[in-house]
Amino acid sequence: MGISSETGGTEREANALDRLRQRLRILYHGHSQSALRFQLAVMVVDLLIIAFFVVSPVLRGRPSFLWIDYSIAALLAADISARALAANDIPRWLRQPTSLVDLFILVTLLAPLWLANLGFLRVLRLWSLSRSGFLWRPLTRRGYGPWREIIHSALNLVTFLFVVTGFIYTFFFREGSGLAGYVDALYFTVASITTTGYGDILLPGTWGKLTSVAIMIAGISLFIRLAQAIFRPYKVRYPCPQCGLQRHDPDAVHCKACGYPLKIPDPGD
Repeated sequence: MGISSETGGTEREANALDRLRQRLRILYHGHSQSALRFQLAVMVVDLLIIAFFVVSPVLRGRPSFLWIDYSIAALLAADISARALAANDIPRWLRQPTSLVDLFILVTLLAPLWLANLGFLRVLRLWSLSRSGFLWRPLTRRGYGPWREIIHSALNLVTFLFVVTGFIYTFFFREGSGLAGYVDALYFTVASITTTGYGDILLPGTWGKLTSVAIMIAGISLFIRLAQAIFRPYKVRYPCPQCGLQRHDPDAVHCKACGYPLKIPDPGD
């Protein structure tokens, strides 16, 4: 009798977990009105969190910082747990770069004082968001699918800009500089990335020069990538079944790489 009760309880718990996972899959990946509203709400929360991450170097000394930090950690932990449960293969989901970035950001939120020097990396959440279906599914439905590569390149550049700004502020401008120091770090980053080089703000020492060189090389590469995405002819993403080539002309009937016949769907369908 006792064994039967335990088995029944285990089955009920398993069924409840399965129902929860199915519900989360519908909310995170579904197309119903309730799922779309949920996805929009999560995306808005993500954008607010990213805004906090951008200004967090300046807010770090304020009494309310830890309350906000731990509240965001609780939200992010709940979101990561829900995404994991919604995944069909949790170990595979955990190995994805976006999942690893989110887990690392959660660790920095849980230890804001110990890992303060790495706090600027939280802006990588913007990169993580740019790779999620939350951003692209509604845009694609509204006909903005062709802009995906341009938006990707722009978000990569913005992410790089604020990660580098946080790095510069943390290691070169932070001591007593406040908002003015953060603006100086942002100004230096933009001047370096654009190779404007006004010369009114310089990073001191050998490490400062090496940092400047790295910023200029990486920044100009991202600018070129963005320019290519904007000005080169429009392509569609459609993997060739034979060779796997991802990008083709919208009216292509054969793969340029291997000649395999393609059946690219009309964007209007």
